[in-house]
Amino acid sequence: MQIARKVISGHLSFLFFTAATVMVFYAPLRDLMILSFHRSEYSHIILVPLVSGYFLYVKRETIFSNTRPSFVPGGMVVIFSAIVYLIGINQGQRLNQNDYMSLMTFSALVFWGGGFIFSYGLRAFHAALFPLLYLVFMIPIPSVVLERLIHFLQAGSVEVVELLFRLTGVPAVREGYVFHLPSVSIEVASQCSGIRSTIVLFISSIIAGHVYLRTGWKKVILSLSIFPVTILKNGFRIVTLALLGEYVDETFLTNSILHKNGGILFLLLAVLLLLPILWVLSRSETKVA
Repeated sequence: MQIARKVISGHLSFLFFTAATVMVFYAPLRDLMILSFHRSEYSHIILVPLVSGYFLYVKRETIFSNTRPSFVPGGMVVIFSAIVYLIGINQGQRLNQNDYMSLMTFSALVFWGGGFIFSYGLRAFHAALFPLLYLVFMIPIPSVVLERLIHFLQAGSVEVVELLFRLTGVPAVREGYVFHLPSVSIEVASQCSGIRSTIVLFISSIIAGHVYLRTGWKKVILSLSIFPVTILKNGFRIVTLALLGEYVDETFLTNSILHKNGGILFLLLAVLLLLPILWVLSRSETKVA
């Protein structure tokens, strides 16, 4: 009976923190949801809490089997969140929308996480570490990081495109990020970086690593392999469209379904390239076990 009361008390306390999070951060969270519908690189945000909730539900017996409120650690985390919140309010006008949302979403998640520790304790927090940390993917990537990541993917894609043109024997003259073919010219613009698919594949690799792998460094390898695979996938997509535009119809480069909605097809290609990597990593763990 005492244990049941302790659990119920923890649930009520956490419910209070959840309600407080929604009330205090209502405007930023609302804008975050709007952002996820209007910017393709953040379309995954709305799915992140659902994935986190699923893993919390699966491990609920382990997480809530031994709860003991940790008032001091939880309170310190909440105070830290309040400091970040005040910084965001004070510096809001100096930040662009993306960076402001990053700061406020981080503050909201820290506040909510502090409420979890306050209500259930550090042991429960440790047991729920993966689903709670997975919520980090709700935070918009800071502009400086996003820009550098896009540039990295864009530059890598250009190199792959040039290599594929050479391997296929297609006459193409490179001028920076532009390739001139006999009939058409294509530019590997920032929109061609594959940032959306990179983010989707990365957060998916985190789940796959958690489910199928036990060794930390193998999880890191799986997640890092996303970047060369994405760059290779981008190169295949760009060259495919270029060849179709050159030898079939130029509209393949502008108004074709493959150009506008072909991302899913090439995303599947990336998944097919990643599956053998996951298989090798998981198989090696099985042998060791």
